[in-house]
Amino acid sequence: MPPVQNSNDKFRWIVETGWKGLCPRCGKGHMFKSWLKVTDTCECCGLDYRFAAPDDGPAFFSLCLIALPLIFIVVWIQVAYNPPIWVHLVTSVPIMVAGCLLPLRPIKGWLVASQYVNRSQEAGTERLWNQLHGRTRGSNFDD
Repeated sequence: MPPVQNSNDKFRWIVETGWKGLCPRCGKGHMFKSWLKVTDTCECCGLDYRFAAPDDGPAFFSLCLIALPLIFIVVWIQVAYNPPIWVHLVTSVPIMVAGCLLPLRPIKGWLVASQYVNRSQEAGTERLWNQLHGRTRGSNFDD
């Protein structure tokens, strides 16, 4: 279990392990087996990553936090300087692509670590998960 005593420790642990792509249980193993593919289990502590379901969260945060501000900058450049289209093709397009794709992995790691530390699951699915994984009532996915 992560060294979490209070909400500040919890947040620090989520950021540290999630953004670095480390196992949220032990902080040593790797969370990813490829760029955005979450590994099946941690090679150090054996954490089963079947609980991880960040879905479209990384794309949503990347678009909202990065793409929208970049779009405003590109539009401002267009309105203020009216450069030819080739300037946007050479500068704006690569900046938009890199700005949206590069943060996907750290954001996904942050969401997976957050799900683990906060023991997140869909409402009403605890009994089903316990049946699927042979757990007794009240146990968590960390056991």
